[in-house]
Amino acid sequence: MSTQETTAAQDKVCWKEYKLHIAVLVIILLAELVIRKQTLTFSNDLYGSLSIGFQPFVFAMLLGLIAYLAKPIKWVKEKEAETASGTMLIFIGPLLAKLAIASGHSINEILAVGPAMLLQEFGNIGTMIIALPVALLLGFKREAVGMTHSIGREQNMGLMVDRYGFNSDETRGVLMIYIIGTVIGSVVIGPLTGILANVLPISPLSYAMATGVGSAGMTAASLSTLIDMFPELETQMSAYSSMSNLLTQVDGIYMSILIGLPLCNLLYRVLEPTLGRVTKRGRKNAELAKANTKEAN
Repeated sequence: MSTQETTAAQDKVCWKEYKLHIAVLVIILLAELVIRKQTLTFSNDLYGSLSIGFQPFVFAMLLGLIAYLAKPIKWVKEKEAETASGTMLIFIGPLLAKLAIASGHSINEILAVGPAMLLQEFGNIGTMIIALPVALLLGFKREAVGMTHSIGREQNMGLMVDRYGFNSDETRGVLMIYIIGTVIGSVVIGPLTGILANVLPISPLSYAMATGVGSAGMTAASLSTLIDMFPELETQMSAYSSMSNLLTQVDGIYMSILIGLPLCNLLYRVLEPTLGRVTKRGRKNAELAKANTKEAN
């Protein structure tokens, strides 16, 4: 049997994973009809009333993760996870189509804020300002460059592999962030968006632009939170979010090549000799890296 025939046979088998489809249906029904949207409200003297909304999308992600990790549940394991990841793009297609239509409907508004839309892309490389020092304090070495030079999506993994090789520390770093973002990113970014929208007095449209992080799942989670908070701006926020997400995927690689990676390497050379040796783990990793360098020479 040829490779193409084998792949085709595997694709047919994927659609016959009936236990997986039933598990997904049960999770959706539980999230949408039983748990539904939950809101936590806090009161303090500084901000007054602070509300954090948890959308059914977040609970569905958590239930799916629990089903995968729970040992008694035998029918949702690695094989089913591979099948689900392969079909996710198909099921999320209607959402992407809706965002695209919203972008076209609001094209004049998008063009009016063109410079702001482009400049906000610099936020994708701003992760290193906070994340790189924290990574060094935790004891990471060259992995920190891969972890913090950008938002860690597919194009950034390709850049690390091209620059440093597949088995390099930098590639392992960006791969860790990509996996973590894929697994729990949507669960975290939704409530975080709600907190920031309550605390920081910034235009909702600015937050909508910030949701375009190059990941359809995380974009949907954060955008749904904003739409729930500002329903009157749904069309504009959907347009800003989808255009920002598109720009992130298009020019994100150039931002990483020309600015993000060189700046991250510079900050690493400046900060690593001090922050990288604060913890015991950092000192140990520094000694190992020094020994490996001597052996290589």
